Amino acid sequence: MNNYEQQVTCSDEQHSTIAYLRTPVAIRERCDRLFTLAGADELQHFRCDLTQLDKVANYVIKVMRDEYPDLNIPFHSRWRHFEVGNVPRIAELEEKLAGLAPLEKAQTKFDLAIISVLLDAGAGSDWQYHEQETGLVFRRSEGLAVASFRMFCQGAFSSDAERPLQADAQGLQGLTAQNLAQGFQVSQTNTLLGVEGRLELLQRLGRSLISEPHLFGQENPRPGNLVNYLLGSQVGRQGRGFTPLSSPSPLPTSLAATKVLSAVLQGLGNIWPGRLAIAGVNLGDVWVHPALKGEHPSDQYVPFHKLSQWLTYSLLEPLQELGLEITGLDQMTGLPEYRNGGLCLDLGLLEVKNTAILQERHLPGSEVIVEWRSLTVSLLDKIAAAIRQQLNLSEVDLPLVKVLQGGTWTAGRRIAAQLRVGGVPPLQIESDGTVF
Repeated sequence: MNNYEQQVTCSDEQHSTIAYLRTPVAIRERCDRLFTLAGADELQHFRCDLTQLDKVANYVIKVMRDEYPDLNIPFHSRWRHFEVGNVPRIAELEEKLAGLAPLEKAQTKFDLAIISVLLDAGAGSDWQYHEQETGLVFRRSEGLAVASFRMFCQGAFSSDAERPLQADAQGLQGLTAQNLAQGFQVSQTNTLLGVEGRLELLQRLGRSLISEPHLFGQENPRPGNLVNYLLGSQVGRQGRGFTPLSSPSPLPTSLAATKVLSAVLQGLGNIWPGRLAIAGVNLGDVWVHPALKGEHPSDQYVPFHKLSQWLTYSLLEPLQELGLEITGLDQMTGLPEYRNGGLCLDLGLLEVKNTAILQERHLPGSEVIVEWRSLTVSLLDKIAAAIRQQLNLSEVDLPLVKVLQGGTWTAGRRIAAQLRVGGVPPLQIESDGTVF
């Protein structure tokens, strides 16, 4: 139970419900229940047409072979976006980190990945970022990645001028809307959705770092200290580094992806604004769908944890660089966001029952969006299974995280660009900068 849960009276049943809603098992269970209802045509807004599954799988396979001809596909993570435009930004970061111990490098990469992912909510179609170092212009998720990378390298999230390549509690809490707008080149003619929401998220992260010392350290709390927690280490300062526990417990050789997700959800759970709560505990990316029935209000809750899972995927590579084997990748779920969901709609796996919803903007908590996202999670599992069958590959050979990268996200963007000006998604979301 984390600090937030200790601040309120939380019954055993409530604690169990909170813990359950933070698992990929719960995501799949609730989404699959809605998917079953869709199969019986008992949902309000969408129906599924599984006769289109092979067509979608073939389309994604073509995209995969275009992007990765040898099918040597990396994880779907923020690190892919840092290399956009074939610019070796990760190599540039490695040069800056030369001379640091492996643990310190991993901590720095955690700082960067966590900040960048939290800033990755939809940018909108009117925003772009001009990278001064290369002269290149980027938009959407890649633009946000490059902008956050440059801000990080300039020390925008650090309170210590001698250690600019970090994000720390004081630096995050001291951020202003002007800092963020300047870093993202926001102007009257270059508008970015949800600037205030992004700022609030980072400021709340700064406060969470302080309130969770067992995860983020007591001295100089920072997201990167999560590495120590995952390694079973204590935060003990020796100069600039951290030392493992002095007791003889060996460092792990493997780590379950779900353990990383659990740490992310525990440490970042309270940063999400205005969400559902149980006994005062913020549930994060969890919403209500009235078609789910039960004795308790929480039986209608549908968890997604999209940004938290995307973040988890983005933290795995720095852990692998420390020599850890990542296990249980396919216990994680697909990401219910507008590229994967758009792919299902644009290629006919999903059909809207009333085309009027395609002309409206929808809040993330609306029944339309919750339904769309839940069906997307279930369909991503089915698309992945169909792709593996056609390619004669196992879940180990082609885990879901590689199907997403290869993959469904790119395919969703490609079909959107073919069908609509600007490649906008088929459903329009009123983003607050914290969900997508």
